[in-house]
Amino acid sequence: MSVNYGSHRTVVGAHYGMRDWLSQRVTAVVMALFTVLVLAQLIFSKGPIGYELWAGIFSPQWMKSLTFVVILSLLYHVWVGMRNVFMDYVKPYAVRFVMHVFAIVWLTACAGGALQALWRL
Repeated sequence: MSVNYGSHRTVVGAHYGMRDWLSQRVTAVVMALFTVLVLAQLIFSKGPIGYELWAGIFSPQWMKSLTFVVILSLLYHVWVGMRNVFMDYVKPYAVRFVMHVFAIVWLTACAGGALQALWRL
């Protein structure tokens, strides 16, 4: 039950709303700009699109670093979405906690795999 005292409303909850909304938008913009950059490199490249072209695009150090930043943005974007779904729809605390831990471990493993793949090129 919400109690109002004059113009002040008592708010309960985790207070993630605005931060989550903004982080989702920022990470989405980062991923969209990166997609445009990679597509532009593909569109304006000469020759067939094959392994050599892809390796050439991702071989410079700045591109590897930018790609890893985009991967981290993607993982954070996923984490915020998954956490919000878990908090909204999984009511038993123990189940929600296990799902949070599993998601964190899985996303960390994805980051490690991406790091290995990027620096093997």
